[in-house]
Amino acid sequence: MLRKAGRLSAFAKARDYSRQKFFKVCTMPHFVIDCAAELIGEPSEETVNRQVHEVAAASKLFDSSDIKVRVNPYRTYLVGGEQEPFIHVFAHALQGRTPEQRAALSRAVVGKLVELFPEVTNIAMSVSEFEQATYCHRKHL
Repeated sequence: MLRKAGRLSAFAKARDYSRQKFFKVCTMPHFVIDCAAELIGEPSEETVNRQVHEVAAASKLFDSSDIKVRVNPYRTYLVGGEQEPFIHVFAHALQGRTPEQRAALSRAVVGKLVELFPEVTNIAMSVSEFEQATYCHRKHL
């Protein structure tokens, strides 16, 4: 960073402020729920989307209006060589959360899915972060 007499330059301050604002406003989390197609029905796909959205919003890690959730049901799949029902949530979020925050988010989402699907033994979630430097949205063009 540019320093002048032990202080940040105006440019560095503006860049840091802009970066903090970007991280706060543009968190862009995606929750992609891969699952066995036979699991969707009761509860409905809409219910699953809404419940995962609510858990993510309750985490206070994201602005509710930025959270995107979708379900990808699969008719053919194997789990351990067998066609066993499964749910796996892939969360993708802009970098900036601690491992503890990401782990708590995973536990909360998996907990909600266990409530919704108590008979399913294969429920998991992973959280991946992507870099601000490599992310581009049309509003940034």
